[in-house]
Amino acid sequence: MRRKILLLLFILALGTITPVKAQFGFSHEIGVIAGPVAFQSDYGERSDLSTDAGNSGYGIGIIHYLNFSYRADCSCYTPETYFNDHFKLRSELSYNKTKLKHFGKWVEDSRQSTMAKQLRGMRGSTAVTDLGMQLEYYPLSIRDFSVTPGAWAPFISLGAHFNYFTTEAYSELGPNLGTNPNVTPTKYIDAVRNDSGTTWSIVSSVGTRYKLTELSDLMVDFRFQYYFSNWVDGLNPDPRLYPENKHNDWLVWLNVGYIYYLN
Repeated sequence: MRRKILLLLFILALGTITPVKAQFGFSHEIGVIAGPVAFQSDYGERSDLSTDAGNSGYGIGIIHYLNFSYRADCSCYTPETYFNDHFKLRSELSYNKTKLKHFGKWVEDSRQSTMAKQLRGMRGSTAVTDLGMQLEYYPLSIRDFSVTPGAWAPFISLGAHFNYFTTEAYSELGPNLGTNPNVTPTKYIDAVRNDSGTTWSIVSSVGTRYKLTELSDLMVDFRFQYYFSNWVDGLNPDPRLYPENKHNDWLVWLNVGYIYYLN
């Protein structure tokens, strides 16, 4: 149901494009993005390369831009201001999914303690649907870039997303991870959820566009996304007892995208 609500909100947002254009003279761009995701959570050891590489998944999305420098209704430029020539507003509906397990020194094969075996047996996954906006800043002129095939347009961005997530956590050693002490490490007793939830996140990225043609760009950006919840991965040990798990979940996402200008 919540996914349907998010989709409806995005459709309604797109439905405002025509009246906005008529009233303010923006132009619009649409695109698709996809790329690998590295999810940082309570699975694995932080700042460990094997965790970063192992707990990785994929992300896909559709994006829309308000371009303030050009008016589609008259095929002309807007009055030149610094804001019009250096900022775009990006809306996004995206989805990412990651399979999770423990990596690092605590689950090395040489460790044969009960806790090590329980950690090795834990498995999880998280799927997150995002809906939100980012304001992108281009230090170089957007107008100059728009008429120069082969040009580059680096940017940075900052924004906020609303997130709907679904988690799954289980053990290969037996049922009832989170309540069964035979398969659950002590720190995860009563700290496991298999359900859905919502949270907000802050999103920041750095990237660049490459001008393919007058009406199309390629884009690459590297995103950092911090969730305002520690349940996005389905695990949340008590941070007072286990300070190594005190941080909320977050991810990094390398996007490659194609953008088309609506003219």
